[in-house]
Amino acid sequence: MSPRTMAAVLLTGHGGLDKLEYRTDVPIPRPEKGEVLIQVAAAGINNTDVNTRIGWYSKSVTSETGAGGTAGLDAVENVDATWSGAALLFPRIQGADVCGRIVDVGEGVSRDRIGERVLVRTMLRTPVDHRPFECWTFGSECDGGFAQFAVAPAQETYAVRSDWSDEELAAIPCAYSTAENMLHRAALGAERVLVTGASGGVGLAAVQLAKRRGATVIAVCSAVKAAGVMAQGADRTVDRGENPVDALGRASVDVVIDLVGGPQAGQLLDVLRPGGRYAIAGAIGGPIAEIDLRTVYLKDLSLFGCTFQEDEVFENLVRYVERGEVRPVISRTYPLAEIVSAQEDFLTKGHVGKLVLIPPAPDA
Repeated sequence: MSPRTMAAVLLTGHGGLDKLEYRTDVPIPRPEKGEVLIQVAAAGINNTDVNTRIGWYSKSVTSETGAGGTAGLDAVENVDATWSGAALLFPRIQGADVCGRIVDVGEGVSRDRIGERVLVRTMLRTPVDHRPFECWTFGSECDGGFAQFAVAPAQETYAVRSDWSDEELAAIPCAYSTAENMLHRAALGAERVLVTGASGGVGLAAVQLAKRRGATVIAVCSAVKAAGVMAQGADRTVDRGENPVDALGRASVDVVIDLVGGPQAGQLLDVLRPGGRYAIAGAIGGPIAEIDLRTVYLKDLSLFGCTFQEDEVFENLVRYVERGEVRPVISRTYPLAEIVSAQEDFLTKGHVGKLVLIPPAPDA
């Protein structure tokens, strides 16, 4: 008989690390029509896991992510504390990043897919939990990869032919699709691009993907991480505490890829040339920024908020992986049961690249 329960981490509510509950008696999900069951081999950690756990997406929150990453935040309104703006249903299995193998399929899915090594697109197109169609997030509006098994829509689950490790593949879905989407939306070419938060998972992905497009990459990171970021293709680094206008000059770059937000946003607009483009998909430095709107319209700047991804973004990313055109940096791996320690380390921002969780192998 097949096992009926699995190890998984349940998010029991918005709050601190105490809301993460590792259990070994969670029912294994069963694939319904149009779905596949994945045995999870590895699952990456992302800022969105922390943001969702603490309810940082709520409009009532004005602080940076780190302010509540360990203990949680006060006065979070559950009704708008997610990407979608709809209240999260608890308990929830988080984990936007999944690498694993298909071990079962639901009605309408070819059994030939059993055995495929796969990645799941983070930004889902398929309705989940019988909700109306919107752009849902894997591991947020539906259960994700912090478990031994996960169910995903078959059409969102991509076979990947690569000799990379499971840990490396698990670093791709959320971070690299976020970065590629920003470059896609900003139509980056062989130009000068500034990337903030460049030592993190999304930032380092943006550095690699921008170099793939022929760009000259200026990376913002701490001085102690500069060598590691340069090793991934950056042409120059700027210390994250330095005013970018002082470091680079006004009107000195074509595109800004901002993952930090916060009070420095206005300075980032100043370094853009006339007609430049600013793309943002994160605000770990704080969601509230003051900008001079005259800078925006007098310089004819284009500003892109980047969450929704066109289909080709993830499809292209899978091809980049299979052709070896990018490769993630894995800083450290942890057993799934040590998720609290992993997120504590993640919040210190002392690493370059990705932290990845490894579920235990299921019983035979």
